[in-house]
Amino acid sequence: MKTLCVLCILCVLGVDAFVVTLAGADPPRFDSSRAYEHLRQLVAIGPRPAGSPAIASARQYISAQMKHLGLQATEQAFDADTPIGRVRMVNLLVTIPGARKDRLIVGGHYDTKLFRNARFVGANDGGSSAAFLIELARVLKDRTNPLTIELVFFDGEEAFNLDWVDPDNTYGSRYYVGNARRAGTLSSITAMVLVDMIADRQLTIRREEASTPWLTDAIWASARKLKQTAFLNESLRVEDDHMHFLAAGIPAVDIIDLDYPAWHTPADTLDQVSARSLQIVGDVLLDALPTIEATALKK
Repeated sequence: MKTLCVLCILCVLGVDAFVVTLAGADPPRFDSSRAYEHLRQLVAIGPRPAGSPAIASARQYISAQMKHLGLQATEQAFDADTPIGRVRMVNLLVTIPGARKDRLIVGGHYDTKLFRNARFVGANDGGSSAAFLIELARVLKDRTNPLTIELVFFDGEEAFNLDWVDPDNTYGSRYYVGNARRAGTLSSITAMVLVDMIADRQLTIRREEASTPWLTDAIWASARKLKQTAFLNESLRVEDDHMHFLAAGIPAVDIIDLDYPAWHTPADTLDQVSARSLQIVGDVLLDALPTIEATALKK
């Protein structure tokens, strides 16, 4: 009966009124419970180092989630020379249309570090960034985006050796930037935002020193506005996937919490992460997004 009444009112008001009502609806908010469930599902796969059957399963999971949202995850496959030989790697690219074809990239890695004598499931380091991007896709797909947004799930961020020594790291982002340079599409990338290790229960995010100042300032301004004290006014230098974009002259910022005792240990499990931390980062980034877009359009 209520449904019939609503339909009658709509008939009286006309279709245009119904369209206006839908258009005026609040956009979706980042839902950390959804993000945490994606994180749980990825961790359940187990260790997911580059080139393994497990990371292929993670890739299938991410692609299936994109398909459910009406989006397509395009595979960018490449072979990387690593200390353990040639490894097949795959970046996943998800394009969310905008008013302009110029792109804003939001990325993070979905691989976990290879440990031969330990079980490393990477709940925070590899899991959190991938889960975050899946949920961000849900939020952004129905948003009015002034720029095309490309979500990039990078493969091969982790080093195969125990120590982080170039070029044994960031294989996926290195290939992505190199491929864009060869294709002549670097100029269409207006900015890049990287998320990494963002689900620590004791979240502390410092300004990454090499990151582009205007991007860092936009994000920290939103954190202050939202009274999110996990974003500290301290700084540190981090080598991460954003470095290849910076080297190519693209503004880039790394949102990362390296103050994480379980980093690169078997203790990086679900009990060390929280949905609340994912929510904090989601709220801050979405609040900063209009400023990032407006500034990028002026560059």
